[in-house]
Amino acid sequence: MLLHRLRRHPGGFLSGTRTMAANSMAGSDPVLILGLDPSLSCTGWGLVRSEGARLSHVANGQIATDAKAPLPERLLALEDGLAGVIAAYHPDRAAVEEIYLNKNPQSTLKLAQARGAVLAACARGLLPVSEHAARAVKKAVVGTGAAEKAQVQAMLKVLLPGASVAGADAADALAVAIADAHLGGSSGSRS
Repeated sequence: MLLHRLRRHPGGFLSGTRTMAANSMAGSDPVLILGLDPSLSCTGWGLVRSEGARLSHVANGQIATDAKAPLPERLLALEDGLAGVIAAYHPDRAAVEEIYLNKNPQSTLKLAQARGAVLAACARGLLPVSEHAARAVKKAVVGTGAAEKAQVQAMLKVLLPGASVAGADAADALAVAIADAHLGGSSGSRS
């Protein structure tokens, strides 16, 4: 069973056999960061390499689920899809946007369930996970926490030149990864 191999890290991360890379931002060792934008319909993921102050695009994509499939199957598809990304790229850490409350409680519940599947995949891959508020992500990428989606996507083109982005959810995930690189992997960052 996986849980016996995991232990609590003093910083609040789950850690195991992987090396903790949260403090590598200060040095020049490259760190591969997996940014995640969870959603039940389509979860975005984006990988950036952070080496000192330099960022480079590695890969990005989206994991879509069948809206007609039963909820457990959709959650399993998200977890399996993300597990495949983790196995293929071996990121050092992951970052996810904090959950927000929708006006529709059902939407919030579905988002929370998708987020749980995504976090479970990260835990299974022994990845430390940082969480960042949406305003902190926008501020880290654009310079203001009130930035519009279009402004964030425009800055992605500047920060990751030549990157071909798979879609809006992948763009959001890349923004989370970039924010995590700038914030040094600090968990629970708020702005």
